[in-house]
Amino acid sequence: MSDARDMDDVGGMDDVMRAAVIRACGDAPAAGERDRPRREKGRAVVSVLAAPITPLDLLCASGTSYFGVPELPYVPGVQGVGFVTEDTEWGPAGTRVWFPTPAGMRPGDGSLAQYCSVPEDDLVPLPDGVGEAQAAALGLSAVAAWMALTWRAALQPGEQVLVLGAGGVVGQVAVQAARLLGARRVVAACRSDAAQETARAAGADAVVPIKAGDDAATLAERMAAACDGGVDVVIDPLFGVPAEAAVRVLAQGGRMVNLGGSAGETATFGSSALRSRSASVLGYTNNDLTKDQRRTAFSQVMEHAVAGRLKVAFDTAPLDRVWTAWSSQAAATAPRRIVVLPWSTSL
Repeated sequence: MSDARDMDDVGGMDDVMRAAVIRACGDAPAAGERDRPRREKGRAVVSVLAAPITPLDLLCASGTSYFGVPELPYVPGVQGVGFVTEDTEWGPAGTRVWFPTPAGMRPGDGSLAQYCSVPEDDLVPLPDGVGEAQAAALGLSAVAAWMALTWRAALQPGEQVLVLGAGGVVGQVAVQAARLLGARRVVAACRSDAAQETARAAGADAVVPIKAGDDAATLAERMAAACDGGVDVVIDPLFGVPAEAAVRVLAQGGRMVNLGGSAGETATFGSSALRSRSASVLGYTNNDLTKDQRRTAFSQVMEHAVAGRLKVAFDTAPLDRVWTAWSSQAAATAPRRIVVLPWSTSL
């Protein structure tokens, strides 16, 4: 495996770079060439060492998201990790950074390339002690889990937390973060056997299986049996039937924070279930965070990652296998988050 840091200015002043390129909505990106970005005022060129394939990348590339149809062709990748290639007012060349991009949401290329142009005020220094691939795997998913718990749900020490979809990256982080934030009991709910094992490894006190054909009442019974009384906070990246069930086990003043809809775009809640508990159903998106909020949340996550208190399972793939990696992530056949290494090859 090659690494850009081991090369003497790989590509030199070449005008092109290797990149994953989407040419049609709904298609997986293919490895190809793209113009290499140049330094502009207020922007840094980052040599990308690791970039994850995330649900947001898949959604944007589908052309069906609430962001609209992306301009084609484009390089996907809403976040990445790498190092600054030139001295800037922000910092010196060689500084390791994490960065977000608006790829697929607004015109422009993203992180699934050897280089990416990033506004300097979007760069977040990466601390020593955490690898680039692990930081990329955590990234915005970890920010979402952290902020859903702290900002939207306002989790208090001693409260009970239920994490839906706890085998995914958001769920794994939510389980670990809830414990770090003082939750007295953390219960996970997952579909597959592998996801249930992942949730246990993340530290869940109990794991509830979500079974095919479940209705809300049946699933709520299993959730209630695993919980110690009412649930104060639900972290929900699934929606659909799992969310309908989770509402039924909320405690007085309970809060459910929805971050996605992988189990269904709609869910039905009875008025009495919400009113009788003075319960809240809250939405969450990273796009509502200010840059300062995002930077602070990522930095807090990285502090715990360096200390070994936060981590997620992931696999890596070289750029020349991005089509296969993307396709498996889209088909939900990949067992873990896939992080693309743009400077790596499969040879």
